[in-house]
Formats: sequence, structure tokens, C-alpha cells
Amino acid sequence: MIKVFIMGSSGTAGLRLRSRLETRGDIELLESGEGLRRDENEIKRLISLSDYVFLCLPDDAARETVWIAKSTNARIIDTSTAHRTADGWAYGFPELSARHRAEIKSAKYVASPGCHASGFIALIYPLICAGIISPSCPLSFTSLTGYSGGGKKMIAEYEASERASELDSPMEYALGQSHKHLPEIIKQCGLTVPPIFMPVVGDFYSGMLVTVPLHASMLNGNFSISDIREAYKKHYGESKFITVSEECPSSLYANTLSGRDNMEIFVSGNDARILLSARFDNLGKGASGAAIQCFNLMCGAAEDTGLILAR
Repeated sequence: MIKVFIMGSSGTAGLRLRSRLETRGDIELLESGEGLRRDENEIKRLISLSDYVFLCLPDDAARETVWIAKSTNARIIDTSTAHRTADGWAYGFPELSARHRAEIKSAKYVASPGCHASGFIALIYPLICAGIISPSCPLSFTSLTGYSGGGKKMIAEYEASERASELDSPMEYALGQSHKHLPEIIKQCGLTVPPIFMPVVGDFYSGMLVTVPLHASMLNGNFSISDIREAYKKHYGESKFITVSEECPSSLYANTLSGRDNMEIFVSGNDARILLSARFDNLGKGASGAAIQCFNLMCGAAEDTGLILAR
């Protein structure tokens, strides 16, 4: 039986993690004693008993917990921003390359990707690898997310019986171009020019739609929509988690994969003005689903064990 401890299990990512893991027969979930959830000695005790620890904590608390865990044999999967660009941490996106997958399997420390970052990296990393665009390409992207991505406080604001009328409409945020997901985007894609990023919160619980627009002049040659779609199909191969649509859609909804743990990629527009889109659940492939996928690889389970994929 694999012993697992979830720190921060009352938050949105932690709750989804728990719901996916608690029904598995190969896992024993460890729990803190009554009233001891923040007790350092209790935390040390549970980590020392654990084979794997999931961190669903604010960045500073995640760093402190990793320091506590250093003297134990527990393997850590961190869903916070704290370690996504840190040395010694595997980046938890196995579909990016054979190197990423191998590092996750053997790592003691794995940083689960950010939700917005997952969509952008899924779209851009393969195109840079294929030579279709350059790391110096001046990119931009939008990311429409459900309000669960803002955590308990934002959920309470959106679900209040009397709420601000502005919440009925989409909300742009992080307008200063310093969003916390940008460093991992730049590092993983090897970008030399930071992308312009416009995140948007919508009045729906969960789901995400990340879109990158490209002019043909931004490409390293005469590539068509079909060429780009084929590049994605070649990169992601037979992945259960990332599928590439054969269709050029006329519309996309951000919440279609709510409750699922996979991602869909679409190429639309025309050969002069191209739209790249990644659709997934910000709490699934954008958070807890990605963390559990990494856990499955680390412990030798089937990669999709305990996860819900759209068919």
C-alpha cells in the first residue's frame, strides 16, 4: 500500500486530489490528528511516514514544508508556484519530451505546472521543437479560466447570493504583465522574448481555454494550418491525455472539459492568421489531474489510474 499525505487538502486543488485518490485501492491516505493540521511536529511525523506528499499550499508554506521533508524519504509533488523553475525539480509535464517523462519517473521532487502555463507550453513547445517558430518570436496569448482558479476567496465572491454586478461579465487581471506563471513558460519553452499574457476569469466554476494567435509572418517558413496540426500530432503521438482535433472549429467553450483530466488542442483560422487553442480543466490537467498523472509515473502505476478522461 502506498502511503500518501496531502498538505492543503481543504483547498480547491487539494479537494480534487483527495476525490481522485481516496477511492483507489493501492493508496492509504494519511490524516493529521484532530486540531493538529498546522502542528509542525505532526507534519514532520506524517511526512516521515509517507511515500509521497502532495503540496497544495501557498508558495512560502510549500518551501518550508520541503525543508522539513529533506531528511525523510518522502517524494514530493508540489502544485504551488514555488519550485517550477527551481534546480533539482522535475517539471511535471511528461508529454513535452522523453527527458521530461524520465525525470518525473525518477525524481524525488516534482513541480506540477501552472494551469495557464500548461495550455501555452502545450501549444508552443512542440512548434519550437519542430522549428516552426523561434524562441525569439514575439508571442501573445489569452487564457479564459473558471473562477475556481482563484481559490476559496474568489469562489466565495462568485457564489455569494449578493455579489458585485461586475462578476456577471468576464474579468481581465494581472494587467501589469508580471503573472506568476510567466517564469515557467519562459524557461520551459526557452523563450528569449516574454509573451504578452492576458488572463481572463469567467462566470463558470472550472474549465480553461488558452489561445495563441499567430501571423504567418511569425513562422519560420511557409507552414499551413495542416502542417501545424501534423506537428502537434507527431509530438503528442498516442497520448491519452492530449489529443489534437482534426477539425477547424467555428466556436470553442472553455468549460467543455470541466471535471476531466485531459487536454484538447485545436488549430483554426487560416493560413495567414492562425489560432492555436488548448482546452482543459484548470483543476484537472491544469492542477490536480497533472499532479496525479506525475504520481502515477513515479510509483509505476498506469498513467491514467484514478483519472477521468474525455472519450
